[in-house]
Amino acid sequence: MSFSKQMYVGGDLVDGQGSADVVNPATDEIIGTVATAGMEDVQRALVCAQEAFAGWSATSIAERQEWMHKLRDEVIRSEQHLRDCIHHEMGKPWAATQEDFDSLKNSLAFYAEEIARVRDESLPDRAGTHTHRLVHEPVGVAVAFIAWNFPLLNLAFKIGPAMAAGCPIIIRPSVATPVSAYAVGELSKKIGLPDGVVQILCTDGYDAADALSASPIPALITLIGSTATGRHIMRTGATTIKRYSMELGGNAPALIFADADLDLAADIVCAVKFNNSGQICVTPNRVFIESSVADEFERKVVERAKAVTLGWDKTADIDMGPMIDARAWKRVKGLIDAAVQDGARLLTGGGRPEYLTRGHYLSPTVLSQVTESMDIYRNEIFGPVVSLIPFQSEDGLLAKANDCEDGGLSAYVFSGNHARAEHYASALRYGEIQINGVKYDIDLPHGGIGQSGIGHDCSHLALHDYQAIKRITRAIDA
Repeated sequence: MSFSKQMYVGGDLVDGQGSADVVNPATDEIIGTVATAGMEDVQRALVCAQEAFAGWSATSIAERQEWMHKLRDEVIRSEQHLRDCIHHEMGKPWAATQEDFDSLKNSLAFYAEEIARVRDESLPDRAGTHTHRLVHEPVGVAVAFIAWNFPLLNLAFKIGPAMAAGCPIIIRPSVATPVSAYAVGELSKKIGLPDGVVQILCTDGYDAADALSASPIPALITLIGSTATGRHIMRTGATTIKRYSMELGGNAPALIFADADLDLAADIVCAVKFNNSGQICVTPNRVFIESSVADEFERKVVERAKAVTLGWDKTADIDMGPMIDARAWKRVKGLIDAAVQDGARLLTGGGRPEYLTRGHYLSPTVLSQVTESMDIYRNEIFGPVVSLIPFQSEDGLLAKANDCEDGGLSAYVFSGNHARAEHYASALRYGEIQINGVKYDIDLPHGGIGQSGIGHDCSHLALHDYQAIKRITRAIDA
């Protein structure tokens, strides 16, 4: 099965100035070749988006909704192919591709409804001499840089609010996982979406990527990626004043107290940690456990880690696939080895499963006695590793949990004491606090604090990033 695809630029499926092979990390086999954009392709896409803005921003909400429903319906009809794209480009287990697919379908449906709820707002005039209205209008052309770890989910978080708000959007997927995004371009072409409203291209090198953010055409740059990438894009985009909406990850803590439901906590920590091979920005990296239950909790986590099934078989019940590439595998393996050398205890995992001879698989790994001096403590792991850190007293626990150089996206609290859980939820400097559970959905805001980002994905709040507010004041006739 080949997944070779073209870019979607200016309403057409086109070849770019370059091309890139896409490799399945589960098999190390090339699954297809995709077109990549050089500088000329990027400039064409930017101009097409600029030209599309006047018409698309002026369309009625009803017309935008109709186009979004057409695309959603075509997505639904193409479920098998879209999921196959993800299954092959990421080596993701077949069952896990459902989340990506559902996210795109749900985003188009949700924002088609949500945009209709946006209303102009009237402001009182203290002197009674004027009327005032606040009007929402599209901010302009948007450029979206999306990460490779959830190819369609990340695209979904951008395409939904952009189309609904009336903003033409250029989506630049990662060259590691471009196939499913390019497939969305094919569907956009199939339904006859107006030229330039959505464009999807990978860039051939960093210069072409930087040209997207450096251009004066985009009014909004949005990103799902690392904090370092966010800083780079902001520096590059500073040629003009732009808006930024960025979800940048972090180093999520989980606080597990002795009065917690330890089975529940172990289930959630392991589920989030080993899903997608730990390549998730919200996964708990530093797991703080009250010492009196640390041994018991360790046993529960190790049991769950050892029960995880790895592989790439569409017909089998597989829990976890590979790391995205050899570089990612070596980085996480290096963090594990350095932690063990510095005194951490390796409870399970730590290397390649013996029964998988190809692909970038890393066994679910559990480390205990992790300390603040270790790199694995200080850095976002982005791999299937649970780092367990026992604590004797709550003194200083909050400061340790908040000590996150890359900012705060998500944090977890497990406790049977409601007052304690609420205390920590209030004091943790993270954009999302999950207490005794975990929940994400298209209608729930997703965003960080500080170095973990600006703005929000999902919920009605995402629309705010794509809309400008205009005040219209009228003098009352005497």
